[in-house]
Amino acid sequence: MFPAKILSPLFAAALVATGAHAASDAKPPETFALNRIDSYLAGYAPQKGNVGLSVAIVRNGQLVLAKGYGMRSLEKKSPVQTDTLFAIGSVTKQFTCACIFLLAEEGKLTVTDKLSKYFPKLSRADEITLLDLMNHTSGYPDYYPLDFVDTRMQKPISPEQLLAQYAGGKLDFDPGTDWSYSNTGYIVLGQVIEKVSGQPFAQFLTQRILKPLHLEHTAFEPEPNDPRLAVGYASFALSPPEPCAAEAKGWIGAAGGIFSTATDMASWDLALMNGKLLRADSLKMMTTSRRLPHEQDAGYACGLGIRLQERRVVWRHTGAVSGFNAFNAMVPATKSAVVVLCNKEEGLGNVPDTLLGLLLKQDNNVPKIAAPSASEVVKIVFNELQEGKVERQKFGAEFNLFLSEAKLAGAAKRLKPFGKPKAVDVLQSRERGGMEVTTTRLTFRTGKLDALMYRQPDGKIEQFFISEP
Repeated sequence: MFPAKILSPLFAAALVATGAHAASDAKPPETFALNRIDSYLAGYAPQKGNVGLSVAIVRNGQLVLAKGYGMRSLEKKSPVQTDTLFAIGSVTKQFTCACIFLLAEEGKLTVTDKLSKYFPKLSRADEITLLDLMNHTSGYPDYYPLDFVDTRMQKPISPEQLLAQYAGGKLDFDPGTDWSYSNTGYIVLGQVIEKVSGQPFAQFLTQRILKPLHLEHTAFEPEPNDPRLAVGYASFALSPPEPCAAEAKGWIGAAGGIFSTATDMASWDLALMNGKLLRADSLKMMTTSRRLPHEQDAGYACGLGIRLQERRVVWRHTGAVSGFNAFNAMVPATKSAVVVLCNKEEGLGNVPDTLLGLLLKQDNNVPKIAAPSASEVVKIVFNELQEGKVERQKFGAEFNLFLSEAKLAGAAKRLKPFGKPKAVDVLQSRERGGMEVTTTRLTFRTGKLDALMYRQPDGKIEQFFISEP
């Protein structure tokens, strides 16, 4: 269990519905265009054995895409619907932390409380705070460090037994001195919530978060026969997706027991970013990365990884339990978010980072180019270099001077043996000197090359270099 883009309202609404997909195209789009994103996702699912995906994208505070792709059940050939429930795994942890902060706002606890106040028999409980548990700095060893359900987790376990085994022995490090992902700490937090609130965790979560935020398609540890659930799958050594059994009762709990839809998760993201659930001071603490000794930054706050991407702060977390893979990322500055849920272990691939990259790309200062896409231009110019004949009117004056006939002839001799590229993919796009700067990967039968291209807004190419990755 691991931490695993403006349209008319009519068009946006069409992308919220299920049904016929756009023509499949599994190649990632280079810009934030919803029709191309839809096509990309529709093409991705069949490539992964028709794996099921539930996807939601929020842009500038508005839900612009919420849709299901692929199959919720391969055996029944049942397609994913927008109300199909997927396990979100460790994305649950941000909900658990929110429960702790809600209790703190009521004065029923403080995040600096020592664990000994609630469970004095646990190892070094007088040194570990609730915040340490939320930040993964307690030192408690992780009870679920592997990527499959081992023999331990095939048998039910009580929270008391789990904590005695994994929070009752030797720590991995002294409390507060280091960071290590620990599901164990979140089982402890779930038990603290129950003890302080006087309610089962599921009841407190439902009454204080799910119902107030109208998350009607979200549930904590639903029964396995719940008809809303997607079937979870796994593959081994390139095998077809096979149904896999969930962890036995007691092994997941507050560390990863929530099932939800991408649409509900998008609502959760907006509520969190807009301050509809927690006070400002609570939200700040929940989203502040933990500082470790020697001025190290853990990159993790409370149930949320904290990253700087494209000059934007991003709150993100992945999730993985038996048969499922999940991703949730928020961009608080623009009130934007990406949610991708999948009913196959390791089934998400690069989809989450691709979608998040497209969303963030809209917020940067890369100029718009009045010319074909970077990948198309790279293919054309690379072919011209292979032939030793270029249309020099495409280039700026200085690059034309740089690209002498001798350089061109040498380039042709070296590049021609590579042949025609099998794939051309833009890896990065940024701004420099008012120009678009792209790095594009060309993949051939016998190797790979990268093209670094600088373009003016009018499409004029000021630089075009080829190198090995």
